[in-house]
Parts: sequence; structure tokens; C-alpha cells
Amino acid sequence: MNSNGSEILKRSSNNPILIPNKNNWWESEAVFNCAILYSGKKIHMLYRAIGEYEHYFSRIGYASSDDGYVFRRRNEVAINPIVDYEKFGIEDPRLTEIDNQVYITYVVLPDRPKKGPMVSTALATTIDYSRFDRLGIITSEGTDNKDVVLFPTKLRSKNKLSSKNMKYFCLHRPSSWVGDAYGIDKPSIWIGEGNTLTKFETHTLLMKPEQKWEELKIGAGPPPIRTKYGWLVIYHGVSANKTYSAGAALLDLEDPYKILCRSKEPILVPTEQYEKYGDVSNVVFPTGACIVDEEIFVYYGGADKVCCVATAKINELVDYLFQNN
Repeated sequence: MNSNGSEILKRSSNNPILIPNKNNWWESEAVFNCAILYSGKKIHMLYRAIGEYEHYFSRIGYASSDDGYVFRRRNEVAINPIVDYEKFGIEDPRLTEIDNQVYITYVVLPDRPKKGPMVSTALATTIDYSRFDRLGIITSEGTDNKDVVLFPTKLRSKNKLSSKNMKYFCLHRPSSWVGDAYGIDKPSIWIGEGNTLTKFETHTLLMKPEQKWEELKIGAGPPPIRTKYGWLVIYHGVSANKTYSAGAALLDLEDPYKILCRSKEPILVPTEQYEKYGDVSNVVFPTGACIVDEEIFVYYGGADKVCCVATAKINELVDYLFQNN
């Protein structure tokens, strides 16, 4: 058993598994922060792509794999910004399957004020990763809300008196929810409940930055993964020197408000060239994960430039979390 969290996940020797394609204009500069969904036979990937830096405009591409390491890309854009709230680009997709329906949460930038965009998160569905039906923005206006991920099943409401006891759940990171009114001074991970996937009415603080490696802010990575040990939440944390690393926590299966354990140390830190040098230096940004034959594949963006993967035996990762929380 490794005692060092950053050694728990083993990087693939194939890393980076997706790099910019100079022969395809819309993904010629950067491909990173990919969403992952395992169908049982194939691993589907949606990834953020940059084609030029003058306006730094993001689109979403599609790729698939049979083994989790070698991905085949489509040449055409999967999701093009076509509606008004997407007009300045779409970023950082996450994939979840709920009741046999595939959902995509993704970040949208509707405007560009000089002080920086107040981002929102939107929702879409697909059946074939070619056509995407948009369901609109699902975060509250002015919350500067990203890193929204959906639980893959309904869960019992925290409000036991609720007329509809089973709710949809999400994790999200509203950056504007800081200060005395919220009881936190840094952007944190919140848990939301809703009767529909397009409106989450109840919000509760779940996790806030606690360690040096995550002291500036934290945000959810891939959607929570159901394991026999609990809901596995892989997230990113940002240090004072703007280094992005990955951490992990386990939530109770029946009561996701209950944190069973949480890593004190990061489970993946930028050490490789493709993580340390790119469009943004020193970034490991997890956005996709799946379990195949008791092994977890964690997909992440390296330095806002490339897509990478690291793996671990799920029981070894969970053992580490319980021993080092």
C-alpha cells in the first residue's frame, strides 16, 4: 500500500492520450478537460477543444475507446455553440447516465465583462453523441457556477417532510457564494436537490477548502461514482501558487450529505511535463472517470492543453482514503 496519495493513481504510459490535431482547425491548439461515460462495452468521451487563441473559443469534440487508453476521434465538432447563452463558447463537459438517458452538463460564457465572465452551467441530452438536445441553463443567475455534476440516480431528500421524497442530486461550485452569509470565505462544493434536473431548489454546503494544496478553491471533477464503499467524489483543489491537483472523498450511499472520508493529501499532482507546461501551467484537472473490472480510470486535463488518464485498483484507492483522511 502506498502511503503517498499522489502515487495511488498510475499515469498511463500513453499519456497524453489526446493531443491537439493540427489538421483539424477547431481542435488545433488544445484538447482537454474531457467527460467520460462507460457503456459497458465502449468508453465515450466529450472533450473541450480550442482552435485559435485570439478569441479563445471553446467547442466540444467526441472520441471513443474500447480499452480506455486509445481513443478514436470524429473529425466534426460534436457540440457547436448555436444558442444565445452559448455564444462565447462552451467548456468542460461532464457526462452522467440517469434512467438510461445520457446527460451532459457544461459551462457556458454568455458575455465577456472586463472583470471576467460570470459563468453558468447548462444541460443537454443525447442518444448518439451526434445530436444534442438542449435543456437550458440550470444554475441560478449571478452565482458564477461551474463544476456542476449530477448523481446518476435519485436519492432520498434531506427534507423528510418533502411530498416528493426522492430527488435528483448534484454537486456544484457557486463561486459567488462566499462571505459571512454563507459561512465560508473560499469557493466550495455544494450539494443540491431538485424535483427536476433543470432546477435544484435546495442547496447545502458539502465541502470547503481545508488543506494547503486546496486552499484557494475546490470544485467537483467527474460525476459521483457509486461503489460498494460509498459515492466516490474526485475533485480538484487549487493552492496559493495556483497549482491544480486532484483529491478524493467518499460520501454515504444513502445520505450523500455525510462524508465518510476525504484525502488530506492530493491523489494526483502536476509532475509530468504535459501537466506542468501548457496553456496554463501546473494543472491536473479531473473531469471524467469510470470503473472497468475493479479498476478506476481517472481522466484529466493536463495544463489546459491535453487529455490524460491515470488508473488505480478501486479497493486500493478506497483503502488509502480511509487510512489517510
